[in-house]
Amino acid sequence: MTADIEQDGKAAGLRELLGARSIVLVGMMGAGKSSVGKRLARRLSLPFADADTEIEQAAGMSIPEIFEHRGEPAFRDGEKKVIARLLETGPMVLATGGGAYMNAETREAIVGNGVSVWLKADLDVLLRRVRRRDDRPLLRNGDPEATLARLIDLRYPVYALADVTVTSHDVPQDIMVDEVIEALMRHLAPPPSGDET
Repeated sequence: MTADIEQDGKAAGLRELLGARSIVLVGMMGAGKSSVGKRLARRLSLPFADADTEIEQAAGMSIPEIFEHRGEPAFRDGEKKVIARLLETGPMVLATGGGAYMNAETREAIVGNGVSVWLKADLDVLLRRVRRRDDRPLLRNGDPEATLARLIDLRYPVYALADVTVTSHDVPQDIMVDEVIEALMRHLAPPPSGDET
């Protein structure tokens, strides 16, 4: 009971610190953006949006189909537009696709309307998680491990530009949510004034 009250207080405090900004989760496929994001949104009583789902609805086809029929550049252009539109609708928790944060215009939109949280995961954690699913167009080659390693080398320096970094590891998702909330509170809380009179 006391833990629930404490969690409710932190959630209310974080919502107040966020104001009109959204929490935007960035990171690799398999980092937990969607699953952690849904729980985070529920905890904060904010709407949740998954950019990939929104893109699929706008295009009328799945992401693998978009990649196959229209190509990755068309997908990335649609992704940029969808994320910008979502960020204009008010505070929410937004899970982005793994490549979304690589686009400078998308990063600018996030800076203007949100707080970015990088869910950083090691290669072995990502590999275990993505092997469970067959809907990852960038991993449809013969060596998913090599592809993930290459994407990590390319993307992690850009993900490091996020406002907050939280390590995504194999713990219950509610613990990950707690860690994200704590990291956001530390980032957004005003610095102590220093005068204690």
